[in-house]
Amino acid sequence: MPDSRYQIDVEVATRYLPEQSQPEQNRFAFAYTVTIANNGQQPAKLLSRHWLITDGDGRVQEVRGAGVVGQQPLIAPGESHTYSSGTVMATRVGAMQGSYQMLAEDGTRFDAPIAPFRLAVPGSLH
Repeated sequence: MPDSRYQIDVEVATRYLPEQSQPEQNRFAFAYTVTIANNGQQPAKLLSRHWLITDGDGRVQEVRGAGVVGQQPLIAPGESHTYSSGTVMATRVGAMQGSYQMLAEDGTRFDAPIAPFRLAVPGSLH
């Protein structure tokens, strides 16, 4: 049973970036906007991120790093933090998933899961 004091919900919106893509060179750029909502009872700081990026050929790229886009936001209960970032893949379709490593104000460390989401060039899914 998850502890309701530490409840971080993550929503992601994605879009294809044709102006930054070169399909003839198997380069497909995507932007994603992430909203991290603190639905728990403790303020929590985002310490680091862990992403698994899987392209349409099943190749997995693992990304770890401090914070998000150079920030380590402290998110109060009932508040959220939104940021945008991007990735480049060698295929028209792929997926991302992962987690944020969080530190609650009471000293508890916990992971906030990021459910898998799809990256796709419009018209490439049937």
